[in-house]
Amino acid sequence: MTLDPVDHAVISQGIIAAAREMGSKLVRSAYSTVVREAADASAALMDCQGRVVAQAEMIPMQLGSMTATWSACAERHPVETLVEGDFYLSNDPYHGGQHIPDVFIFQPVFFEGRVIGFAASVAHHLEMGGAAAGIVANATDLCQEGLRLPPARWNLERDWYGGPLQRLIEANIRVPQLTLGDFNAQFAANGVGAGRLKELAAKYGVATLEASMAELIAYSERRVRAAIAAVPDGTWHGEDFIDDDGVHEEPLAIRAAVTIKGDAIHIDFAGTSDQVARNLNSPLSSTHSAAFTPIKAALTSADIPFNHGMTLPVTLSVPYGSLLNPRPPAPVHARMLACYRVFNAVMKALAQAVPEKVIACGYDTTTALYLSHFDDDRYRVIAEVLGGGYGAGHANDGVSAVGGPLANCTNTPVEVLDLDYDFFRMHEYSLRTDSGGAGRTRGGLGYTRVYEVLKPGAALTMYADRFKLAAQGLFGGHQGTSARCTVERDGRVIDIPPKGGLSLETGDIVTIMTGGGAGYGDPGERDGARISEDLAEGLVSPEAARRDYGWGEAAE
Repeated sequence: MTLDPVDHAVISQGIIAAAREMGSKLVRSAYSTVVREAADASAALMDCQGRVVAQAEMIPMQLGSMTATWSACAERHPVETLVEGDFYLSNDPYHGGQHIPDVFIFQPVFFEGRVIGFAASVAHHLEMGGAAAGIVANATDLCQEGLRLPPARWNLERDWYGGPLQRLIEANIRVPQLTLGDFNAQFAANGVGAGRLKELAAKYGVATLEASMAELIAYSERRVRAAIAAVPDGTWHGEDFIDDDGVHEEPLAIRAAVTIKGDAIHIDFAGTSDQVARNLNSPLSSTHSAAFTPIKAALTSADIPFNHGMTLPVTLSVPYGSLLNPRPPAPVHARMLACYRVFNAVMKALAQAVPEKVIACGYDTTTALYLSHFDDDRYRVIAEVLGGGYGAGHANDGVSAVGGPLANCTNTPVEVLDLDYDFFRMHEYSLRTDSGGAGRTRGGLGYTRVYEVLKPGAALTMYADRFKLAAQGLFGGHQGTSARCTVERDGRVIDIPPKGGLSLETGDIVTIMTGGGAGYGDPGERDGARISEDLAEGLVSPEAARRDYGWGEAAE
């Protein structure tokens, strides 16, 4: 059919607005701080083929794998077999999912008796069972990481509200009020999206709506292919490393060969380390999401809608049995560490082709810090998803104290922690002076958070990286500062490994210091006015200014 351009403009923007409204509804309806405050969740509208048409601008990692997760469900329960009230649900990392805490829910949108699309949401659930509250750092298989929900069809009225699915989940988790509350927030968000899609179908007709959805996907594909075609053909290589696997000292390599040919990109991850026994492995869908993101960020414009069309010009080769495509049942909870190194390796490769469009490595690490407490026959669990400093770009300093580019999680305010949790108190939340790497443009700063434990029976678990291998600079820029976590107890300072934990005691002081981003370009070329501003704001110390920039030497 011929699509009227005015109708398409209104419909396409209506779909995008509806996806954003879904994201807002999900966050505002959530119970846990990891969703309500950190916004570790995402929402999207899909067509009846499971292709993402529009999404809320939330977590890139979660959205890049939505179609793969949907497909695993639809393969077992075809769309034509669905009835009103049905929904798909899965958190299975080996069938399109990410890791156990990320639960995907896809609700079909029925209009005049048939499915015209899907409202989809995913949230990082604070607690999904497993061998311990929080992270099972020493898990050796997926079963130890929590309740695995394979791709399946359920019904909202029959299976959720007091039904078998709700009872199954409730019986296997430690904080049912928060987790079930977040599930209900997902259903609420999906309901908003479904309602908006039905309104568009009623106003413009199903045929016009479906044509507009298809055109929105095709538009994104055309724009991305045009951006890729503007880059010279060639093959470029990049690599980065995870500190270690938490057992052995050797770093784990992520290697990417990025080939641009015409309007398409192929990325080959040959040479990447083999899968490991700990939870750092990345399922294939996560690897795809991580590889798309630097291409979108470096090569395309911010106004291009991120949907299924953006992924079509990019193909991957990922060795089976590697860190980025493990054999089941390898544990995958901390897959973000490998995924960030995918982001870094691809960005380094692109730096050789388009040096003015990339950024240097940032802290680029999900620092997932869990504090848990068991008292009065109930668990209290808090998940802090901490960021750090971004890498510097060609003309801009890196942003300080923000979530990583794949996670995009927001800050959990100290006031919220004080209101919701009584077994610890926040003592400090501050920028780390000198943590950003020097350069013509400076890397962003990491930050410090300090907690005092107030009650016995608390525990710390975490996964993080860049404790040993700091973010590397580009084109002469200096590396950022590495991260560190300590517990001060009775005058002693205990270093906490980045992939581990500790049982805590009353009076313990837990300090997490996240890393800074790397610099871009020769520090000797940095503008003096910028150095003065950094000194005045306390971002750089006088000692570091003299050491890295030669500041004050001319006057002496």
